[in-house]
Formats: sequence, structure tokens, C-alpha cells
Amino acid sequence: MNPTVARLTLRGLLGRRRGLLLLVVPALLLLVSAIAAGASGDKHDLTVKILGQLGLGTLLPILGLVVGTGAIATEIDDGSIVYLLAKPLPRWKIITTKLVVAIGTTWVFAAVPTLLAGLLLYGTRDGLAVGYTVATLVAGAAYSALFLLLGVVTRHAVVAGLAYALVWESLIGNFVEGARTLSVQQWGLSVAKAVAEEGAITADVALGVAVPLLLVATVAAAVFASVRLAGLTLASEE
Repeated sequence: MNPTVARLTLRGLLGRRRGLLLLVVPALLLLVSAIAAGASGDKHDLTVKILGQLGLGTLLPILGLVVGTGAIATEIDDGSIVYLLAKPLPRWKIITTKLVVAIGTTWVFAAVPTLLAGLLLYGTRDGLAVGYTVATLVAGAAYSALFLLLGVVTRHAVVAGLAYALVWESLIGNFVEGARTLSVQQWGLSVAKAVAEEGAITADVALGVAVPLLLVATVAAAVFASVRLAGLTLASEE
């Protein structure tokens, strides 16, 4: 990691506008969980719906989109990335540093609230809170890498990211069985199922498939982003 790049990236992510936007996700999850905690009904099913469908399935991709694209897309759009690229830094180190900051930010604003929401809703029973928290950690890392890549390859990263998060993950991934194998949300659910007690969480993708795909998606996105960033340097110099 490069401390200077990390500091600049974190400052950009936690600026006034983006920082307030990041707070919306944990605030919404905790608010819904607090209201649901006092409601009657099957608390297990309620917890699965809130943490799995709302948290992991909807709020996490949106948060990952805001953080992942915000880590670099803004600098590319306003041209300030040129000053960073002028430094004698390997392009892979810039991407790696930004990715680490993006993942850490996603974990703080998504994984921690997920754990708190799970404990509020269901306590430590069945390992639901811990299971969904671990799922948020691994899926959040993958989302951060994928959306960071989008920020490098297209100037319409937010639009493309929303299409992926809302159409593929939330719609197609939930209702088309064959598409679930290529869904970060489903990979996360597979990890959550393995962490929680048996039968507490269901998943459509086997753990032996989900874990390699999570690793491949995260690493491949980082590598491809580094390659594209190097190409952006050449274009700027020309």
C-alpha cells in the first residue's frame, strides 16, 4: 500500500456528500432492524429477510457501488488522476491501495452494521448474525473490486453498476436459477450458510464453487483494473 494514495482515497470517499451517502446504508439497515425487533412473528424468517435480502442482497451492492466507483472514478472524470499517475508509482500499487481502502470502508459501513442488526434481531442464536456478517465481508470485497474496475473502464460506472446490482443481482440472480451461479450475493449466501448452524441459512451455490469464484472475481478485477489504468497513463501522455 502507498500511504499517500490511501489517504487521498479515504479523504475522497469520506467527503461531505459521499460520507453522508455512506451513512444512509447502515442507518437504514439498523432502523429497519430496530423496528422489526419489536414486531411479532417468526424472528428467524424476519432476520433472514432483513439481513439476507435487504442487507446482503440490496444495500451491500449499492454501498459497494458508491465506494468502489468513488475510489477512482471521480479522479478519472475530473482529470485529477493525471497528477497521481505522474508519480513514480507502479499502477498495480495504486489499484491495490485504492482497493484495500475501498474494501475497508465497505466493511466498516456494511459488515459492522450487519453484525449489530443481526444481534438486535436474533441475538447469537443459530449463528445468523455471524454468518451474514462473514458473508458481507467476502461479498463486500468482491463488490469493491468489481465496481473499482468499472470506475476504470467506463465513465458511466455508476449507471453500469446500478444495472448490475439492481437488475442482475436483485432481479435475475434471485429469480433465474441458472444465473445464481454468477451472483456475488449467492456466493456470499453460500459462505453464510457454511458459517451458521446447519439449516439456518439456505444457499443455491455450493461452497466449493462460491469461494473460488469470489477469489477469482476479486483478483481478476484488480488485475484488469491495473492493466487498464496503465493504458490510461499512455493515453494521457500521448
